[in-house]
Amino acid sequence: MNRILTAVALTSAGVLTAQMPEQPVVITLEIENAVLYRGNSFDISRIAKVQPPTTSVNISFLPGVNAGDIVSVNGKAARGTFFNTFVALPFRANPAPGQPIADIDGTADFHCVWHVLAADGTYVGTIQDNGSGPSPEHVVTGGAGAFFGVTGVHRTETIVASRGALTEEDPANRRVHGGGKFRSVFHLYPRFRPQLDMTPAGPAIFHAEDFTPVTAANPARAGETLIARATGLGPTRSNLQSIRATPFKADPVEMVNSPIEVTVNGKEAEVINKVGWPGRYDLYRVDFRVPAGIPPGMATIQLTAAWIPGPEAKIPVQ
Repeated sequence: MNRILTAVALTSAGVLTAQMPEQPVVITLEIENAVLYRGNSFDISRIAKVQPPTTSVNISFLPGVNAGDIVSVNGKAARGTFFNTFVALPFRANPAPGQPIADIDGTADFHCVWHVLAADGTYVGTIQDNGSGPSPEHVVTGGAGAFFGVTGVHRTETIVASRGALTEEDPANRRVHGGGKFRSVFHLYPRFRPQLDMTPAGPAIFHAEDFTPVTAANPARAGETLIARATGLGPTRSNLQSIRATPFKADPVEMVNSPIEVTVNGKEAEVINKVGWPGRYDLYRVDFRVPAGIPPGMATIQLTAAWIPGPEAKIPVQ
């Protein structure tokens, strides 16, 4: 492994020239078993003790928690937890008794967190926001892991309303009793985006068999394993540093933590390897197999890390 990394490093120094357009990345999280626990009980001895499902109503000034399970990201299986903490403040321009009067209609003051895991349970990253007021969009305030430093907005698309419950209900039974479903749709501006490292001759992609660059005179082949040099793939295992204070280690090499996808002409390629480049801070190696059936000519290749797509590049295929 180290010999291969060194050989490829000596083949081409590479200069990063490709830029991603300043457009937001759309990430859609599907949430199930969403339960809104309202703090309507003041008997501490009963908190989280009741086994049957409960029901609740919204009362001004009382705190609560909404919790649910992340089941997919952009239509692909994933795992994770959504929760928000809130204080019920049903602001109304024309309030009913017990509702706070205001110039706008609103619902609550709340803080939302999405802890996103890959389908195999690997932690990928966290997104958080704060929301209140009448706007359907709420400001993303940041994140961790693969989503370190993100900004943007998000909105909720309700499919089935969250089930209302008392904080007396045992939350260990949340999935048993079930709850609502909704989508969290994010328009994010990531702090870093995945992209192929670029050289004056094109993207830094090499034949795995002899480490020579993929060029018009030495094109890739369908079914062949290639090595791509890339940037912006995010934290590596096991320390998950978002901003690296030290270069990637060589022994052992550090595996990229985020889910990585490579597409060639829109077809998903098998990703064989994804590691931080030893001795570098933000340079990575991704080994992938060119899908079968790719026709000869210039093929479009694209990297995606943690569901964040990078810019497209072209490579010759014979």
